[in-house]
Amino acid sequence: METVKTRGSSLFPSLWSDFFGNEPLFPAQWLSTGTKELLPAANIRETRKAFIVELVMPGFEKEDFVIDTDQNILSVRAEKEEETTGEDERVTRKEFAYKSFARSFTLPENVNCDAIEASYKKGILKLDIPKKEVSTSLPKKEIKVI
Repeated sequence: METVKTRGSSLFPSLWSDFFGNEPLFPAQWLSTGTKELLPAANIRETRKAFIVELVMPGFEKEDFVIDTDQNILSVRAEKEEETTGEDERVTRKEFAYKSFARSFTLPENVNCDAIEASYKKGILKLDIPKKEVSTSLPKKEIKVI
């Protein structure tokens, strides 16, 4: 014998999921605004003389990047607007895309912020962050009694 659903349950959600599964009615790409915000993957290595940060950022040009330091925070940002146009006898089509990202890193105190270098090749943004000598012992200082 088949059981009948009662109070607190609905037949509609069951039928809906039977036919359509748990997938959304409209895929996310249909609702996209054309704006893509990225959080690029980062590799961070430490050598004896420097920290090396590599960010995977294909599709950008070196002029698209803004890199700066403020206090002990290293910030990397980029944005790019792309427009493609296709024309035919009767159809004109334009597509726009906007890509941007911002990523920040807290730098240790043994970093020489004035000597950071950046390069961009084959979709990889590479930051060379040299270390500086940090004195762990304070120099001897004589204090005069007045």
